[in-house]
Amino acid sequence: MHHFWLQLSKPDNIPIAALLVFVIGYTIYALRKALKNDRQGYLDEARLSEKIQVWPSLVRVEFLASLFVMVILVFWSFLIDAPLEEPANPTLTPNPSKAPWYFLGLQEMLVYFDPWIAGVVLPTLIILGLMAIPYIDINEKGNGYYTFKERKYSVVIFCFGFIVLWVSLIVLGTFWRGPGWYFFFPWEEWDTHRVVAITNVDFTERFFNIHTRLADNSLNPLAFILGGVFVIGYYALMPLYWLLKRNKSDFLKRLGPIRYNTVAFLFLTMMALPIKMILRIGFNIKYIWVTPWFNI
Repeated sequence: MHHFWLQLSKPDNIPIAALLVFVIGYTIYALRKALKNDRQGYLDEARLSEKIQVWPSLVRVEFLASLFVMVILVFWSFLIDAPLEEPANPTLTPNPSKAPWYFLGLQEMLVYFDPWIAGVVLPTLIILGLMAIPYIDINEKGNGYYTFKERKYSVVIFCFGFIVLWVSLIVLGTFWRGPGWYFFFPWEEWDTHRVVAITNVDFTERFFNIHTRLADNSLNPLAFILGGVFVIGYYALMPLYWLLKRNKSDFLKRLGPIRYNTVAFLFLTMMALPIKMILRIGFNIKYIWVTPWFNI
C-alpha cells in the first residue's frame, strides 16, 4: 500500500481524492434530503407555494462559501508546493504521460474508441445533451426542492452518467493507469519495463471467427455487414420500443417522438461506453464495426 499512499499524497492527485469524497458525500446528502422530503410529504401545495428570494438568502450563502473556498486555497498554497516539473524535454517523454485530471476521462475513453469518437463525437454529445435537458424535460415537479419520488429516472441516469461513468474514469486514469497505460492495482508498484501481451481482435473475429481483413488486407464484406447489423440494431431499439409502447404509456405520449428519440439516442450512446469497456477489458475486442471510413 506504500505506492498507493505515495500516489494519493502527490499534489496533483490530492484534488482528485477530494473530488471523489465530496461528490459521493454531497450525492448521499442530496438523496437523504430527497427521501426525507418524500416521506414527509414535501409535495403538498402549502409547502410548494413557499418562496425564498435569491437575494439575500442564496447570494449571501454563495458569497460566504466563495470566501471560505478562497481561504482554503490560500492555506493550501502555503502547506503544499505547486506540482511544477522540470522544463519539457522533447527527447524524454514521461511514462505514463497523463492529461490534467479534468481530461483524464477523455484520455481513458481513447482506449476504447477511435480518437474521432472519444475526442470529438462523445464530448460534443455530452455538451449538446446537457443543453437539451431544458427542452426534453417535461416533468415540472422537482424544481426548487429535493425529491426522488417525482424524478426517479432523471436522478438515476444522472448519477450513473456522472458518478459511475465520468468520475470513475477520472479515478481509473489517476490511480489505476501506470506506465504504458497498463492496468495496475493501487497497491502495486509501477514497473516502467512491464510488457503485457494483449491481442486485440474485432467483434466478428472473437465471436464468429470471421476475420475483418481478407488475405489481401482488403475489408471482408461479411464482417462489414455483420458488424453493421449489430451497431445499427443496437440503435434500432429506439424506434422499436416506441412502436411497442407509444399507445400504452402516457409518459411516451406526453414526451412525443422527437423528444423521445433524442433522449433514447443520448441514453444508448451513454450506455455504449460501459459496453465497449466490458468488451475491451473482458474480451480484448477492439472494434465492433470496421468500415473503410470509420471504426466503432
